[in-house]
Amino acid sequence: MLPIQQLQELIQGKKVAFIGAGVSHKRCIEQFVELGAQVTLCDQKKSLDDFGDYADTLRRLKVNLSLGEHYTDGFAGQDIIMRTPGYEYYKPALQAALKAGAMVTSEVELFFEFCPCEIVAVTGSDGKTTTTTLISKMFEAAGRKVFLGGNIGAALLPQLADVTSDAVAVVELSSFQLISMRRSPKVAVVTNVTPNHLDHHKDMQEYIDAKRNILLWQTPPCRAVLGFENDITRDMEKDCKGEQVWFTRLHETDRGAFLRESDDTLCYAENGVVTPILPRKEIQLRGLHNVENLLAACAAVWGRVPIEAMRQVGSTFTGVEHRIEPVRTLDGVTYYNDSIASSPTRTIAGLRSFDQKIILIAGGYDKKIPYEPLAPEVLAHVKTLVLMGATGPRIEKAVRECDGFAGSGLTILHADNMQHAVELARGAAKPGDVVSLSPASASFDLYPNFEVRGRDYKNIVKNLK
Repeated sequence: MLPIQQLQELIQGKKVAFIGAGVSHKRCIEQFVELGAQVTLCDQKKSLDDFGDYADTLRRLKVNLSLGEHYTDGFAGQDIIMRTPGYEYYKPALQAALKAGAMVTSEVELFFEFCPCEIVAVTGSDGKTTTTTLISKMFEAAGRKVFLGGNIGAALLPQLADVTSDAVAVVELSSFQLISMRRSPKVAVVTNVTPNHLDHHKDMQEYIDAKRNILLWQTPPCRAVLGFENDITRDMEKDCKGEQVWFTRLHETDRGAFLRESDDTLCYAENGVVTPILPRKEIQLRGLHNVENLLAACAAVWGRVPIEAMRQVGSTFTGVEHRIEPVRTLDGVTYYNDSIASSPTRTIAGLRSFDQKIILIAGGYDKKIPYEPLAPEVLAHVKTLVLMGATGPRIEKAVRECDGFAGSGLTILHADNMQHAVELARGAAKPGDVVSLSPASASFDLYPNFEVRGRDYKNIVKNLK
């Protein structure tokens, strides 16, 4: 039976509720109706008209609606509930539906269930998207058909009919997707785990356990690629079921990818043999954190693609949007968009990628994560700090209370919004300076996501006269 037929067998004639109509669910709702499911959309929007252009599609598909304040009432009597990553798995309404006999699953979980090809998946607090993208480009450079999805790219389940056994699926997974997963990929990468999303997870341990799910359901032969420099990922070695390899920028290892100190070259060690891959000076990506992302990608694809494909991608790939992305140079000042940096560790990596003190725009929605680790890095790498959003005062407090603040010469400015922040940064900048939006905070106080935030910043910078 073909994978798409297996999916149809699961859902045909069944009552299926979708939580929310995000990008991936819009495509899945159409697919499920075509495969014979009775679909209900459960959404906080108050009326059909609130869905804008998508309302016409919902009418055409004859989708049932459970809307408004009590939208979760629509979970009652459902056979299957399709969870969106943003709807927490342990919410009482969802757990009640689970106890009542509903199958609670998601687009990614069903894809893992029925996917006929090898899956390579990446998780971590930082570096997921760049590492996932590098892996997909290495497979493409080797001539493989790649399906890229999960927390990145397009929804995978609606593409199931096109996935053949000789393809490869490269998937980025967040903690929200992993928390309920009971299948793991053939190759699993965990880049690092640092405090993040603690506004959504019960505690740090729940967040770590969600990340571990990428490893716990692997069956040999399989590979686990772990970041050696992070205490939490290093400790995950005990969770590995098959081959386990490291990636590390600061040490040499006898199994995995590392940066060789003697000649500054990315290498891979296996069975006592060390193979050079690429000199670091040939890498196009900015920042030492991107050396680690490239090492992680090489460890993931080792033995699956030729070294030439790794070299080609490492020496030509210039980055993903919103990740230390050059926007423009105006009056001798270069502006960068690092909107992806929604945590302190991300912003620290961005700051360290410049060899001069910069003007930093930071602050945003409060995810309840500590800012003390960011403070010394700000003092070391920032000359003017422009703060905005709910976390602005928290970042300022951490910086002012940090040893060395008094003698640092750091200027702190406050902005009401992004336009104001860019104007303040421009006013503080002189020719040769760097301005970077690297917020160390989520975007949800002013923007739906970091992409919208980054594009707003880029538009403002591009429109400066």
